[in-house]
Amino acid sequence: MATVKYRGESPFVNRANRKHHPSDILYQDYVDAVEGNVGSGRKVTFALFGFGRAGTIHTRNLVAKSNVALKYIIEVDSSKYELIRRLCGDRTEIRPYDQAGEVWCDEEVDAVIITTQTGLHREIILRSLKAGKAVFCEKPIGESPAETEECYSLARELNLPLFCGFQRRWDPALSQMQRKVREGDIGHVQVIRSVSRDSPLPPLAYLKISGGIFHDCMVHDIDIVTWILGELPSQVYTVANAQIPEIADLGDFDNVVSTLTFPSGKQLYITRVTRVIQP
Repeated sequence: MATVKYRGESPFVNRANRKHHPSDILYQDYVDAVEGNVGSGRKVTFALFGFGRAGTIHTRNLVAKSNVALKYIIEVDSSKYELIRRLCGDRTEIRPYDQAGEVWCDEEVDAVIITTQTGLHREIILRSLKAGKAVFCEKPIGESPAETEECYSLARELNLPLFCGFQRRWDPALSQMQRKVREGDIGHVQVIRSVSRDSPLPPLAYLKISGGIFHDCMVHDIDIVTWILGELPSQVYTVANAQIPEIADLGDFDNVVSTLTFPSGKQLYITRVTRVIQP
């Protein structure tokens, strides 16, 4: 009873005039769906390349959308086909990579999602763009700055979307933080600490082609902080080791601590224990 006196008016009072906070993006999605504000009503047809960890997440999201059709999944590992059929039913056609040309020739396919190993990203991006498809690609776009620029140059030339999946930028909490920093609501930022863990432990087959802890994992910490601050570091100091023998054998690391100093004097401390072992 001690808090009854704080009870406000019924939420149904003036309901039509109530506005949700801009950070409540899920509510706005709901409103748009109920009111029919979801574009032309034509389904967007996708093809997905690679059915690994990220590919599974994207597949679940796509099949849950009423305004999306997932026509193809391109996957080299036939042992995954049963799971794909369970998730997608007979609505999605499964093809090995050597039959991917069917995707690029199919005029019904509007867009391609790429979640394969990094070494295939550039090839699939370029072929998809040349076939007139919009492209969403998990990071990185290429294995070098030159490959990345090649892909974006072609996208600009053809006037087609090429979207790189740095998903943290679309986290409402982080995008709100970025806005507050840029608008001065937080004040003068002096120190940022980023602590990240990766679980479950990825299989060795993936680690062999992942590009290593810096390329595969720590890039997220660096990207989100440089995006929030709007500047790139001028000094970087890093120590790293490998406590897991199998990862050491790959020439990779499972523990990283880095200090990044920015021209404005801000400092970023990153602690990355990427290869978490389940108890």
